[in-house]
Amino acid sequence: MSKAATLDLESVPGSPLDTLADVLEPLGHYEWTFREPMLHSGRKKIIPPPEMTRKFSEQRNSPVFLESRIPKMTCNVARDALLGFVDSKCCYGNRAAGELVIQELKQQTLYRYRLETFNETRLCEWTFEPYTNVAVDGPQNGSCPQPWDIKVQRPQMFQEDTKKFRVPHSSSVKECHKCHGRGRYKCGGCHGGGQMRCVTCSGVKHKAKAKHLKHQKRCPMCSGSGRKRCNTCSGRGNKSCTTCQGEKKLLHFLQLIITWKNNVYEFISEHQLNFPREQLNKAVGENIFKDENALVYPLLDFPCPEISLASQRAIAEHNATFRSTSRILQQRQTIELIPVTEVHYQYSEKTYLYYIYGIENKVHALDYPERYCCGCTII
Repeated sequence: MSKAATLDLESVPGSPLDTLADVLEPLGHYEWTFREPMLHSGRKKIIPPPEMTRKFSEQRNSPVFLESRIPKMTCNVARDALLGFVDSKCCYGNRAAGELVIQELKQQTLYRYRLETFNETRLCEWTFEPYTNVAVDGPQNGSCPQPWDIKVQRPQMFQEDTKKFRVPHSSSVKECHKCHGRGRYKCGGCHGGGQMRCVTCSGVKHKAKAKHLKHQKRCPMCSGSGRKRCNTCSGRGNKSCTTCQGEKKLLHFLQLIITWKNNVYEFISEHQLNFPREQLNKAVGENIFKDENALVYPLLDFPCPEISLASQRAIAEHNATFRSTSRILQQRQTIELIPVTEVHYQYSEKTYLYYIYGIENKVHALDYPERYCCGCTII
């Protein structure tokens, strides 16, 4: 079979254990599997993809700019948002929210830039399963295809998944290395004898009712024999090999593991508000920009220079990180507009503030004046 040929494979389940490389023979261009020292410690080797022949300039599509529809914050909307927030808290009273006087609304627009890089990684490992006299697809049927020549069904773009496939023509049958082809091995509990010392009488065959009594009673658990049947092997003295499941032989084959992962880079523009960053990261914004291609270009002229720099940095980092060890299938960069309003208000002749953020008008108000302790935990 030509190395350039592609094959459709069915997914196969993983194997119970890895084997040592010295029990198998090299298979052409898979010879590195045996010589790579790190494989002997149980690690797997990632296979770099071949160089892509596609031209970057020919895959350029026009990015999409969307019009923002976020309404301007008003005093009524700000008060309603706070009332809804207070009603969701068992420790907060709603009197302050209803009687407060809003003095100022400071509205600020933040941008969230996100780059998603959907990539595919392939690695190979030797694995095995009990041999049950099935047909063996070994080197006699042809050469093994190159890992990146094997054609498989991909998931939808940006949907993560992992699948395992058996590499064609890589199978071979070997004697089980665990039981040396016997199918069974000596029981470790009774050392092959089938019986163990009675744990009730510790093997002395009898059990005294009390230390001062001269006459002793025969042990009821072992009937005075001092030994009982081994529970581990049910008295057989040996156990079926768990590696080959009693089949005496193993079918070894190369397993191709393909992982599709969506790698995300996020950046939120700087702001002058005293607002927790972790809550801002969870805020829902409105999409105003979308660009999706096999590879995307960095943004150069976005109105917020920070976002343009973040785009250049993110694309450079993702390309440097993923192109050498995996195949980038698709990239997508988006920009969200996140509204944040700082609300200054007065209540009982004191001034306070709270924040309204995201298109769903969430509220952050740590110094709300009407709070009570009811024993609950405030999140």
